[in-house]
Amino acid sequence: MVVGLGNPGPKYAAHRHNVGFMVVEALAERLHAESWRDKFQARVTRADVGDTPLVLLEPQTYMNESGRSVQAAAAFYKHEPGEVCVVHDELDLPFGDVRIKVGGGHAGHNGLRSIIACLGTPEFIRIRVGIGRPPAGFRGEVASFVLAPFDVAESAQLAELVKVSADAVVAIVRRGLGPAMNARNARPKPPKPPKPPPPPAADGVGTGPGGGSSPSGESGPDRD
Repeated sequence: MVVGLGNPGPKYAAHRHNVGFMVVEALAERLHAESWRDKFQARVTRADVGDTPLVLLEPQTYMNESGRSVQAAAAFYKHEPGEVCVVHDELDLPFGDVRIKVGGGHAGHNGLRSIIACLGTPEFIRIRVGIGRPPAGFRGEVASFVLAPFDVAESAQLAELVKVSADAVVAIVRRGLGPAMNARNARPKPPKPPKPPPPPAADGVGTGPGGGSSPSGESGPDRD
């Protein structure tokens, strides 16, 4: 079961906090999912990745009550917590960074806090979609930052961020959790520093027979 976190209604649709909804909706479109239905205090649909059926869920309870919807759907479909994948915005990752994680705390994210409380465990899969922290000079609470639209520069890259996040979900299904985590979370190796150039030869000194040469390039006895 793939859960996108967000807040319901057009007022919140473009907010950073709703990037989980954006990813699940992109998945539904890519996988030609069934029509959305209202159930479990959520919007829910089904789709397939190869031979693997997926439930796609968007809780409509508002963020801080997301767990009630997730728990009800997981119980109905008989999904264990380890079969639940939650897609959410992540302040502690730079914008554009996407990571896969299993377990851990909620780091102040009220959607994760609610899901942990309702499932009784933190041991579910997370797709952490980096939105970054407020920039220097930002005035206001962190809540004001996440409950605001992406800026102009971020909006230009948002479609790619959503695609990469959806790719991470598909990779888990097709390749397995471990390989998908290794591929998605791998840090690129830093480039090797260039080799230093050889030290220059001293002016007027060559390397001919006898260990030296005259400035004219001729070696041998001194010439008058």
